[in-house]
Amino acid sequence: MTVAINFIAFQFGWFACVLGAAHGLAWAGTGVALAIVAWHLSRANAPSAELMLILIAAGIGAVWDSGLVALGWIRYSSGALIEGTAPHWIVALWMLFATTLNVSLGWLKRSMAVAAVFGALGGPLAYFGGAKLGALELVEQGAALAALALGWAVLTPLLLQVARRYDGYRDPKGAAVGAKANHA
Repeated sequence: MTVAINFIAFQFGWFACVLGAAHGLAWAGTGVALAIVAWHLSRANAPSAELMLILIAAGIGAVWDSGLVALGWIRYSSGALIEGTAPHWIVALWMLFATTLNVSLGWLKRSMAVAAVFGALGGPLAYFGGAKLGALELVEQGAALAALALGWAVLTPLLLQVARRYDGYRDPKGAAVGAKANHA
């Protein structure tokens, strides 16, 4: 149940951010994502560890996406607080993604090779979907998708390693999140 709720919450937040950005309501999507993050933290056994993971993911995501903007490969339709940087809603999505690393995507920690393939496929698909919904433009589509595939193939295993260190969903006895049904 925990895994399903985490997955559904992530999907809901993803759509809120992407559709909000596409329709000039980027702050609404960011607000939804932050509410999900807050709820996630309220359910963690060690909220400070989980928060550290979320903040690290936000920093990595802000730098990564700002780099893609600076290279001219991606253009966001709304939400940039500073011209030429990643918008707040995409940083909120990175935070939201981090909420899955110790819960619904925790299974990826078993194999960094599988995590790399998952990232190489899933990352570009998420951005492509966001582009189709109008939240962003893949200006140099080929270069952007290639960079996204390569970047997410590296960033997904990296973030999973960080999640191992900052696992707020591991219970004090060391059992994985799936062992407890009262968390999400």
